Amino acid sequence: MRKVVYHVAVTVDGFIAREDHSFDCFVNEGPHVDDYLASWAGYGVVLMGRRTYDIGLKLGVTDPYPMMETYVFSRTLESPNPRVKVVAEDAVGVVRKLKAEEGKPIYLAGGGELAGMLLAEGVVDELLIKLNPLLLGAGIPLVSRLPAHVNLTLLSTKVYRNGVLLLQYAVGHSAQAAGTV
Repeated sequence: MRKVVYHVAVTVDGFIAREDHSFDCFVNEGPHVDDYLASWAGYGVVLMGRRTYDIGLKLGVTDPYPMMETYVFSRTLESPNPRVKVVAEDAVGVVRKLKAEEGKPIYLAGGGELAGMLLAEGVVDELLIKLNPLLLGAGIPLVSRLPAHVNLTLLSTKVYRNGVLLLQYAVGHSAQAAGTV
């Protein structure tokens, strides 16, 4: 069974983008970027919501992750690329089927609404957070509309000289049960 990893950059105040969905304010140079790009080889599938996919589409990029199977969750999008699978119904069911298959982990690229839905349904296994030394005050949150809190267990940390922290969490494990508080 494959795991789903929500691998995302976030500000200290919990936003993955500005209110207009731009993210040019994030630290975009340094070893953390090299590590992120290298991590793509470890994924076999990428999942994203419509707004996340639209970022590349506006630049003419119809297949942003050609090395992975790509799924975009949207009720209105018609795929401009035959490699990109658009899922209009039962996102959770599709992700559960993908998880049940053999293969590399699944990269949940965003956005916050899709991540919130998948976290609420218990299908996300890990969070890989690139915490940027930045406060926005408002924007697109890391997750949206969780019906209950989700416990995380810190698995590892990595500190980059530019102030970015890479935080790896397992999802669904109580911190007290894991012996850390």
